[in-house]
Amino acid sequence: MAPSLTTFTSFLSFFFLLHHISVHSLTRPSGFTTDLIHREYSALSPFYDPSHTKFDRFRNTIHSSFSRLSKLSSSQNTIQSQITPVPGAYLMNVSIGTPPFNILGIADTGSDLTWTQCPPCIQCFKQNSPLFDPKYSSTYKNVPCISRPCTAVRPATCSPNNYCGYKLYYGDNSFTQGDVAVDSFTFGSTSGQPITIPNVVFGCGHENGGTFKEFTSGIVGLGGGPLSIISQLKDSINGKFSYCLVPLDEQSKTSKINFGSNAAVSGTGVVSTPLITKSLSTFYYLNLEKITVGKQTLEFKASSNSRKEGDVEGNIIIDSGTTLTLLPSDLYSGLVSKVKESVNENPIKDPNGDFGLCYSIGDNGEVQNLNLPTIIFHFTGADVDLPAKQTFLEVEEGLVCLTIVPNDEIAIFGNLSQMNFLVGYDLVNKEVSFKRTDCTMQ
Repeated sequence: MAPSLTTFTSFLSFFFLLHHISVHSLTRPSGFTTDLIHREYSALSPFYDPSHTKFDRFRNTIHSSFSRLSKLSSSQNTIQSQITPVPGAYLMNVSIGTPPFNILGIADTGSDLTWTQCPPCIQCFKQNSPLFDPKYSSTYKNVPCISRPCTAVRPATCSPNNYCGYKLYYGDNSFTQGDVAVDSFTFGSTSGQPITIPNVVFGCGHENGGTFKEFTSGIVGLGGGPLSIISQLKDSINGKFSYCLVPLDEQSKTSKINFGSNAAVSGTGVVSTPLITKSLSTFYYLNLEKITVGKQTLEFKASSNSRKEGDVEGNIIIDSGTTLTLLPSDLYSGLVSKVKESVNENPIKDPNGDFGLCYSIGDNGEVQNLNLPTIIFHFTGADVDLPAKQTFLEVEEGLVCLTIVPNDEIAIFGNLSQMNFLVGYDLVNKEVSFKRTDCTMQ
């Protein structure tokens, strides 16, 4: 059947809209910074429960991290996965439409499509704040089925009116389904001057459910795929973003995410490693060559499957949404063995069974007294030093545990290992940079 005149007209108008996206640049300086809010620890988060102890918050955080892990593993093994990881640990405010309508989304480097709940709701999870209603935005447009954004949606659907739809399923059995659309996005900035970007592709979800909580509206996709916020802003921000995550015990300060010229990572102490491109473009892959524990070095050995497939580079994902760092069992076992050799105390069991190496720190609470070693991650071209206070955390009163755990499905450099680093992503030059930084001062 030949396309109707209406279909052709909508395609033609959307072609010009896409052209506008490609030539658009920020009229203000091409850089801005906004807040990242830790969902469990920050008093700015609606999830924050003042009755919880720091140990309650940490257990909640790592359990969500384990849920996320299960889906990161299955996602990377699926060429065109319909299932995305369980969303991560940080929240981000963004406004959609004209006039701007504020939503609070889960900021996620493991997701691409940004989406929010929208009426009419066929099925929506309870949301405390009002839903974004596209009929009140003068800049909202549905995306036609015959368009580049629609071809990037996996899987895409097509309505009888020839408008594009999406379906996403998460690892904890949560889901979202709705319309693919474009609208203006406004980002708050620490400069006090909001930044508005027109024609951002996103999802308007009419069927959403599962484990999403009433405090959030949806997901802010910061992955590497074509529909992520990062990829859509690529020309405006010169393909650069960075973040600085404050330690868990410093949540009176707010973590920051920077875009464009604000995302520069420069000066003394910067180390950089290649960003490895793989077929699954959502995730950010690095190459880990070895790990040093104290003065002893352990090689990262490629798995038999990797050698067979010729896929020996890009053996670890860097992910801001996963709390713990995960390593293959053989590498993890070697690391634990070397740590034990450095410590003059006998390890004790974690009563909850979450961690494999723990020590008692007694009443003084001083990790330094255990003589725990520095652990160095040797990425290709970049050595990232992690002091003991970054790799061992007090998970219960008087009990510190190694926050690196074994997993043979996928290796992840998690957010605890990235705290107090300025971590910069350059998607043009395809590299990730690290600079030791006091993130509370950013």
